[in-house]
Amino acid sequence: MARLAGRRTLFAVPVLMAVTFGVFAIAAASPFDPVKAYAGTAALGADQDTLDRLRDNLGVDQPFTARWWHWLTSALGGDLGHSSVLRQPVAQVIGERLVWSFLLCTVAFVAAVLTGTLLGVLAARRPGSMLDRAVSSLAYTLEAAPVFWIALLAVWLFALQLDVLPAGGLTDTASEQVTAGQVASHLILPAGVLAVSQLPWFALYVRQGVGDALADDPVRGARARGLSESTVLLGHALRSGLLPVLTLIGSRVPELITGALLVETVFSWPGIAAATVEAATAVDFPLLAALTTLAAAAVLVGNLLADLLYGLFDPRVKLSEM
Repeated sequence: MARLAGRRTLFAVPVLMAVTFGVFAIAAASPFDPVKAYAGTAALGADQDTLDRLRDNLGVDQPFTARWWHWLTSALGGDLGHSSVLRQPVAQVIGERLVWSFLLCTVAFVAAVLTGTLLGVLAARRPGSMLDRAVSSLAYTLEAAPVFWIALLAVWLFALQLDVLPAGGLTDTASEQVTAGQVASHLILPAGVLAVSQLPWFALYVRQGVGDALADDPVRGARARGLSESTVLLGHALRSGLLPVLTLIGSRVPELITGALLVETVFSWPGIAAATVEAATAVDFPLLAALTTLAAAAVLVGNLLADLLYGLFDPRVKLSEM
């Protein structure tokens, strides 16, 4: 396990360097002017000399390769730079917002895995039944639905029509402090929407995996020995049928991050989405590079976790050979 993790870590280093270099290159080609974004409305009445001095102070007149190398060497020393658009150190920006994005993604991912597994098992028990067709139809419908459309529909139904859940934010409008109860009530809608966007793949994978396992000879033999249906399903078919699902843990991370950005924007959730959008539109090189590197690292960690889980639960796979 340690050997596999070490190899993946060495592989991640050049990947993350390439990602950060690409971010600086794309940002340099962006039509947005970081100086005007930094100055805001004051840039409308400023003369060219003032804008040039501000451009020099921000260092945006340097080639992007020089800015990338300066940021990279500083980041390796623990300094992620200063966000020009948010007027804060990049580490502080990420630290204040990452915990809320992590909470949203964790709750949504766990809910998607558990609910998708349950629906997939129920559908696989009786292939072709009404329940199987209903679960499959629902999964394919949700798979095709954009996450922002699901989010807007949820706001319209649960916040505007039924008025049972808050439409957005982290706490109530008049609240002066963050409480666990308010966070939980405000988390239901965004986490639920994000979970619904991830649920179809888990439901379909579990349905297929458990359905194939129920048709295998070992499971048929267990039924012939007189074992109960619950023992056959939970003790034999489910364990084999869940193995393909482990590969989804890594492959769904990029989609989870993208979906989280959209969900946070719709529900005004104070995660990294707003910072990402502002960094992109203002060409905030240090913040944009740090957030993109963080997302890329999350994808690499997700892929590593999927491989480790597959090696631990599948006796046919040896971690030493991966």
